[in-house]
Amino acid sequence: MINNKTILITGGTGSFGNNFLEFLLKKYKKIKKIIIFSRDELKQSDMVEKYNPKKFPNIRFFLGDVRDLNRLKIAMSEVDYVVHAAALKQVVAAEYNPFEAIKTNILGAQNIIEASLSSPKVKKVISLSTDKAAAPINLYGASKLCSDKLMIAANNMVGKKNLSFSVVRYGNVMGSRGSVIPKFNLQKKKNILTVTHKEMTRFNITLEQSIEMVDWAISKSIGGEIIIPKIPSFKVIDLAKVIAP
Repeated sequence: MINNKTILITGGTGSFGNNFLEFLLKKYKKIKKIIIFSRDELKQSDMVEKYNPKKFPNIRFFLGDVRDLNRLKIAMSEVDYVVHAAALKQVVAAEYNPFEAIKTNILGAQNIIEASLSSPKVKKVISLSTDKAAAPINLYGASKLCSDKLMIAANNMVGKKNLSFSVVRYGNVMGSRGSVIPKFNLQKKKNILTVTHKEMTRFNITLEQSIEMVDWAISKSIGGEIIIPKIPSFKVIDLAKVIAP
């Protein structure tokens, strides 16, 4: 489905975006264009070094923020598929900066929807969610739950357009930036690991599995789904004992 098509990845300079880009280039040899949309110019510069425009003429880098509706509309003008991965994801940071989390995670999702509805070409939007959005107890989870609700409800607005919105909700991506494994690996050097509660569990998925799941959603989704994989969970205290026995 993606060959000869243009795909836009918001938050495209993050762990998911970097690896999804690599996956797309390997699997879809005839992909028309991949647009990396993010607000981090340093990370974009690093990606440009890796993907030289002369060697990869089908990769474009768009500086922009999902909070900026007009910028999103410009970025989506020739796009067929949107993978929305941009978010503020740190639980503690969201609690301390609630306005910022709401602007990016909720209003940003609304902007994605409005820009997609305005685009003449966008056919599918796949929004990435989190296990924390299920019965949330923190602002990050609550903001992503709102984002998910917006995405699903957006299917009621498409009218006769060939456009659908779906959500992929998975667990902790093993080894991703800011997640528990890298954190514990740093903390073990000081001989103290911070475990919130000994009964705390996390659902776990590999980065490769998350990428394949999004690729599946692009080809198989019909709109209105929250796609949740059956994935294993572990106790955080067990993980801590493995990393720093």
